[in-house]
Order: sequence, then C-alpha cells, then structure tokens
Amino acid sequence: MLVQPDDGAAPRGPGPTLPTIIQGGMGVAVSSWRLARAVSLTGQLGVVSGTALDVVVARRLQDGDDGGHVRRALAHFPVPAVAERVLARHYRPGGRAPGRPYVPVPKVSARPTTTALELSVVANFAEVWLAKEGHDGVVGINFLEKIQMATPSAAYGAMLAGVDYVLMGAGIPTEIPRLLDALARHEPASIALHVEGAGRRYSVGLDPQALTGGGLAPLRRPRFLAIISAHVLATHLAREDATRPDGFVVEGPRAGGHNAPPRGRLVLDDDGQPVFGPRDEADLARIAAVGLPFWLAGGYSSPELVAKARAAGAAGVQVGSIFALSAESGLRPVLREQMLTALAEDRLEVRTDPHASPTSFPFKVVSLPGTLSQPQVYEARPRLCDVSHLRVPYEREPGVLGYRCPAEPVDIYVGKGGSVEDTVGRKCLCNALLADVGLGQTRRDGYEEDSLVTLGTDLDGAAALVAAEPAGWSAARAVEYLLD
Repeated sequence: MLVQPDDGAAPRGPGPTLPTIIQGGMGVAVSSWRLARAVSLTGQLGVVSGTALDVVVARRLQDGDDGGHVRRALAHFPVPAVAERVLARHYRPGGRAPGRPYVPVPKVSARPTTTALELSVVANFAEVWLAKEGHDGVVGINFLEKIQMATPSAAYGAMLAGVDYVLMGAGIPTEIPRLLDALARHEPASIALHVEGAGRRYSVGLDPQALTGGGLAPLRRPRFLAIISAHVLATHLAREDATRPDGFVVEGPRAGGHNAPPRGRLVLDDDGQPVFGPRDEADLARIAAVGLPFWLAGGYSSPELVAKARAAGAAGVQVGSIFALSAESGLRPVLREQMLTALAEDRLEVRTDPHASPTSFPFKVVSLPGTLSQPQVYEARPRLCDVSHLRVPYEREPGVLGYRCPAEPVDIYVGKGGSVEDTVGRKCLCNALLADVGLGQTRRDGYEEDSLVTLGTDLDGAAALVAAEPAGWSAARAVEYLLD
C-alpha cells in the first residue's frame, strides 16, 4: 500500500502496517539479499547492507557470478546501456584465475566519475532487486552516515529497485529525508559533506537525469528510519519537516558493529573496553512523545524482550546477531560454524574495541582465532588502504580536497596532516569485512586478507537457538523464535 503525502511529494510506501521485527543491516554483505529476502518472506522487514555494494557486486561479477543472480538483476535495470557497461567492465565468465587479485573499483570521492556512479547505482539496484524478487514483502537498505560520499548514488540505485525503507546510523542524518524526496523525482540532489579542516562548505550529490538520460517515471519514496542512541537526537530530527524521519531505531550499546561513543569523558574498564552508563540509555518515554514509530535495538534478542519493547511503546525491535548466525547470512560458513561451536560451548567472546574502527566509533569485535581480533594476526597484516570506503576528505587548500584514513600506512597518514595517535590500533575494516563474506582481496605476493567479525554482546537469543537447533537455523526460524 502506498501512502500519498498531502504536499504533492512522491508517494511513500509501505504503510500503514509496521513490521515487528527488523533484521539489522550488518557488515559488508553479511545482510545480503538472500538474508533480507528470507526475512521479508516471513512478513517482517528484511534489510540489505548498503555498505560498499559497488565493491561487493564488482567482485561477485569477477568471480563469475555463480548462479547468474547479478546478471539476472541487471537484466531488469531500467537503463540497459548503463548495466551493460558495468557488466563489460567487471564480469569474468568462469571467474578469476586462482590467486589473481580483484581488479579495483573507483574509490569514493567528493567528485565521483561517471564510471563510479554507474557502478554504485547498478550495484545497489541489483542487491535490492534480488531481495525483492518474486514476492511483495518489504525490504530495506542500511547505510552508514559516515560514508557520505557514497550515499546519493547508492540511495538512488536502491530506489530504482523499489526499496521500501532506508535506514541510516553512525552519524546525524539530517539531510536524508530531503535527499530521498529529490531522488524520487529524479531531481539533482546533494548532501553536505563533512571535510576536516574546511574553511568553506562542501557537498556531494547526484544528477539522476544526467546519469540515466531521463525519461523515467517518478519513483516511490521509501520510508526513512534514523538509527539513533539518544532521545535528544529524536527530538532534534523531528522538529522540522525537512529533517523529520518516518521513525527511529533506538540502538543501545550492546548492538553489534559501530556503537555511539559513551556520553561524556571516555572511560575504559580493566579490559580496555568503553564504560557505558545510565546516560547512554535513551529515555523511551521522551522518544514515544515525539509521536513517530520506533524500534529498539541492541539487547532485544528474545521473545520476552520483544514483548517488553512493545509494552514500552515500540513498534518492535531490530535484531542482528541471530540473523548473522543464520543459514542465509552472508558470512563464510567456516566463520559461522566457529562461532556456533563457541556459542554452544559458552565461550564466544565479543569485545567493544574503542580503537578498531577508522571512524573512531567503538566497534564490536568477536574474538576468533585466525582473525584480526588476534594481536599477532593484526601485527602481521601489511598496513594499506585500497578499498577506502572509510577514508574521509580533508582540505589541502581552499577548494582542493585530499583523502586519508587512520588505518592506512602511518607515515602516509601523518604526511596528510593526520596525527600518529589516531592510527593506534586502527584496523582496515573495509578489507576485513569483505573477507568475512568470501570477497577478500588476494595480493600479488600471495597475501590474502584476514577477517574481522562483529556481533552484538547480547547472545542470549543466539544461545537459546543453538540449544534448540544445534545444527543451525534459518532466518525464518529466527523470526518464529522472536515472535513466539
């Protein structure tokens, strides 16, 4: 069902029925189209991860597109010539030769090339189209506000495939409602770009007509859910039409992936983990008073807690870890099996690492042998930055931007004006998260990228499921468990 606004804007969908369960958008392709589709088929909200989909789809094509799924999706792209150019650049029948590195894709930037924009739009279209294929359930896509330079083209690609919800966290997404409104009308759209040390305003955007050639019918505008951690932000975003989302996901510090930093001065416990306190718990009564639907996330992985969330006024919950460990997850089976075994033996450890992410946000890390969670594996990795989705722009001189990442070689980062202190303990999440899903780079010298896995610290639901389903579970079984 479409909901038509009164102001003449593009129709929004879906509505008015709201999902009880939102499957979290996790990692790079952990929340793949297969997982999102499986959850959507249950009547709940399946969500694909929108992080680095340009790299993900390009590498799937270079691996031969097993099953022909990407090519099947691209056969439905509304501008065939654009899809054909992407296929010509990246598809390798039969896949790469053993040991051959992936061909790099254009790095995100404030002024992306047409080649980069086409790949981004096509890749996001393909992932959403596959998640929605053959059914009328709802599908969302999750973006990180920190990766601003990729957002306009990624959102447009997802909208061309009919995405129902856009979710965004890891920042303050004030400009996303306006962006989605403009893209639904195929109008030029931009968002302000944070540039370190800037003395002027910068932006990054997309002109859909220039990219596609025009002539496309207006798009349905997806619902937008802002992922927040504090009631203050809910009030701030909802006070004006231009910034008001369609709802909130209220995420606590137990959630996997990136967490909002603790409020106030950073204090570490004896194990080197950030200490979260009462100030880091959102006031649910004040969020409910805003008048928009909200879902609770980070520690709601049991049917009892789903009921508790709804009793507090929430529409439902967002859950990640039990879906990351499900059969349809994009994680490599060997990693999933390692974690399931450790979980069954009550020895699975998840730490909140204050240094791992180049974003400086705390990041949840699963302690697993052979991954970058182990100091000796981290120290042995050649320090480099070649995927570069988490790099940030800085002003070299007025009107001229450079790019840097705290996880790149220290001397290069410092040479770009960064501080040595910012590089300590930083891990290359881009390469590591791609390795999690079997898309890790192989270097010409034979080095293969190692993984770094993230889950939430609330493992109660996963522990209950592994006790009941020792051979593993499907995404549908996870939904059934949560709604029991």
